[in-house]
Amino acid sequence: MNSITPILPDTISFIPLGGIGDVTKNMYLYEYGDEILIVDCGLGFADETMIGVDLLLPDITYLIQTKKKIVGMVLTHGHEDHIGAVPFILPQIPQQFPIFASPLTAAFTNAKLKEFEIGTRVQVVNFDDPNRSIGKFNISFIRITHSVPDTANILITTPVGSFYHGSDFKFDLTPADGNKTDFEAIAQAGAKNILCLLSDCLGSDRPGNTPSEEGLSENFEKELKDVTGKCIITTYSSNISRLNQAIDVASKLNRRICFVGRSLIRAKEIAVQLGYMKIRDGLEVSIDQLKKYPDNQQLLLVAGSQGQENSALSRMANGEHKDVAMSTDDVVIFSSDAIPGNEVLVNSLVDSLARRGVRVINSSSSSLFHVSGHGSMQELLLMISLTKPRFLIPIGGTYRHMVAYQNLSEKIGYKKEDVFLLDSGQELIFSKNSVRRGKKISTKNVYVDEVSGGEVDHYVLRDRQRLSEGGIVVVMVEVDAETGELIAAPDILIRGFIVDDKKLISKLYIDIKNALGNKKVKVTNWALLRKRISDVSEKRIFREFRRRPLVLPVIVEA
Repeated sequence: MNSITPILPDTISFIPLGGIGDVTKNMYLYEYGDEILIVDCGLGFADETMIGVDLLLPDITYLIQTKKKIVGMVLTHGHEDHIGAVPFILPQIPQQFPIFASPLTAAFTNAKLKEFEIGTRVQVVNFDDPNRSIGKFNISFIRITHSVPDTANILITTPVGSFYHGSDFKFDLTPADGNKTDFEAIAQAGAKNILCLLSDCLGSDRPGNTPSEEGLSENFEKELKDVTGKCIITTYSSNISRLNQAIDVASKLNRRICFVGRSLIRAKEIAVQLGYMKIRDGLEVSIDQLKKYPDNQQLLLVAGSQGQENSALSRMANGEHKDVAMSTDDVVIFSSDAIPGNEVLVNSLVDSLARRGVRVINSSSSSLFHVSGHGSMQELLLMISLTKPRFLIPIGGTYRHMVAYQNLSEKIGYKKEDVFLLDSGQELIFSKNSVRRGKKISTKNVYVDEVSGGEVDHYVLRDRQRLSEGGIVVVMVEVDAETGELIAAPDILIRGFIVDDKKLISKLYIDIKNALGNKKVKVTNWALLRKRISDVSEKRIFREFRRRPLVLPVIVEA
């Protein structure tokens, strides 16, 4: 009996569910026949207009409903906008599949999965491992430099053609950790007739090359040696190389280091365990030991570089951190840029620090303490030249960055029709020599609230669960902007359940007045004030009525 050779499809589909026209929520699908390969699974971050929302997730409705087989997921690097959604999304997808990542990326993700009590674990792929088959897809991890160690670009080989998934990268010839870009592997990939390059485009409007990390150590040392108070450096918790540079400077200047903030402490523990961070004996102290050392012998590595309301740095800036008090001799260095969309929160944090007399150094006042992890124009052009793709798709940037990338590619001979500016959910169908647009999948923002370390079942969509089950309470409060004091009892509007609102008003008046305190200082962080009012209102309503409605604080500035 003759065997029948199966007929393979002659096309492959690419569908972005995030990371297109947006710097965050990176998630991309490659489909071949009845198989799907997922690359990245990242978070987005809420801005100040998204009341009651902490995080944004990619819309995975398509993955939940698909009849196709998800054969695997590949993670490119350990930033939240590429791995942060994994513990939220895995429980929603009815299929089981393997996940692969480089060592540090896998460790970061596995720590999240363990925290959420999810049994799945990411499998480690080393950069010298042979190619790995995932269904009909063949993948290779290629080392690249970025602002977190162990960042990878992914070469995806399919029966239709090869795709170079060039997520976040730059070409740093002198990286802080000594692990350079594997240019040989990129060139070898380019020799295999790349059908499409999917390229980071966040630096596409920035001329030249992105500076190296190498000079930051010297800049830290020069700045900090004359500081008479505490040195506070804030950066992304995953930026292990930057943290190592700060640790080396602390050692030279005889300053004890202290990690402050849950995310930073967890990242440090993982990096030490893997050997990516080494701290000599006696250099690190815990936060409760800080009082044993004068301020000029302290260097604090603090979480909260993006202005997060409840972060360690925000609490310090507002005088609410129980272990660290700011003084006018202190210096705070932001060794990071604001993620697009977080500018208002970061600026508010800087203002709060400045009001305390603290000297603040950030990217708007000095370029000496942070360099981007994203390649500029010349690096993006070099990546195109090395991979020599037939088609191009800019990813990981806003739409203006995508347009700038398209214009940049025209300078080296690409036509506009060869560079695809996509929207989330827009399918591209590739054959061996051509490409066309396919179906458009409807995608939307998925809002997540109450990220407080509770069980995963408690992470709910505010507008779906709170409104349908608990009703809504609007708390209108008049606050003196100059003193921060409550001027009168709050007004309350209740929908969805019946209560004695006079009794609630009298108790909320006391709760909110206590929460605002009696410091009599000018209000500078209205977002934090709204959060306090929301928190005490939710607690009071639950104590009195055992309900969890959506609470919307409305502050009238007087």
